[in-house]
Amino acid sequence: MSLLDKPLTRTYSSWFKRLSNPPESNGTKAKYNQYGVYQMSFKDLKKQSSLGSLTAKLTKEAEKMNNKGGGADERLWKPEMDKSGNGYAVIRFLPAPDGEDLPWVKLFSHAFQGPGGWYIENSLTTIGGKDPIGELNRELWNSGNDADKDTVRKQKRKLSFYANIYVVKDPANPQNEGGVFLYKFGKKIFDKVMDVMQPEFEDETPINPFDFWQGANFKLKLQKKDGYWNYDKSEFDRPSPLLDDDDALEGIWKKQYSLAAFTAADQFKSYDELKKRLDYVLGNKSTLTSTQQEETEYDNYAATEQRKVSEEQVMQKLEDSYKASKTTADFNSPDIGGSKADDDEDPMSYFAKLADS
Repeated sequence: MSLLDKPLTRTYSSWFKRLSNPPESNGTKAKYNQYGVYQMSFKDLKKQSSLGSLTAKLTKEAEKMNNKGGGADERLWKPEMDKSGNGYAVIRFLPAPDGEDLPWVKLFSHAFQGPGGWYIENSLTTIGGKDPIGELNRELWNSGNDADKDTVRKQKRKLSFYANIYVVKDPANPQNEGGVFLYKFGKKIFDKVMDVMQPEFEDETPINPFDFWQGANFKLKLQKKDGYWNYDKSEFDRPSPLLDDDDALEGIWKKQYSLAAFTAADQFKSYDELKKRLDYVLGNKSTLTSTQQEETEYDNYAATEQRKVSEEQVMQKLEDSYKASKTTADFNSPDIGGSKADDDEDPMSYFAKLADS
């Protein structure tokens, strides 16, 4: 449904609020238009100006917009570090949402910069499809040229996981405690999850950390190492029920967010669309019909990329820090080249490093 298809009373509900005791003008009852929206008179507008109430409202709205961090997804939770460079929080991984099979979702994506701009796209390999950047990387990797392999490392896909969590303790943001959020994490934290689900030693009992009753809280312990966020000391606590109240647990379960939505068809562009964008980013502009079309396409991507550029600069920094690999590893493996930077580090930690330098 487009904006024009929505009822105006709902579309503008965040901007106009019907007053319970509307002001009167010249002894006449305040009027509402056909959509139930209060129609302010010029006299009322002037009165608000003299009282300063309109300025206060606008200032409050501006502060709310600024606090949202330019459209950040409020469903997502992430830990924060203190001034000493450490961070601590306790979370609980939650079961699969109602109607879904898995309590996590895996997503591959690409983010790198070329002569024509940024390439920031979900990879079709996530859903078992062919992806143009994957095919290009395979060709470059098989060339045997070290420079081509360095290019592949820069362009390789990045692995991320999403899961629903319950925030047990968040000293940096206590208002998050007791809330249900989405949590984005990398391979190293996922490995910790798998370690307790499939322990290596006979004296270790398997734990399903996503279980309400027999799962375990996850103690996130962050440290700054070499300027990057490191989660190596994070660990699971002993198994215990999240809460002793099943009704409360059911309420938490019903608040969870869909994970299947991350891999829905509308989250991926077609092969041809990705190929067109890739050609543009790599400077192969001959595929476009005109300079005007090139500029228009670039502008369309700019709005999205401007919001993400901070994170992607970090990702590029991490990729560039990889050492040249002499192995014949899978060109599309998330672990190509290796890096002492933790897969799960928050991208903004790179800027913290710059600030300290």
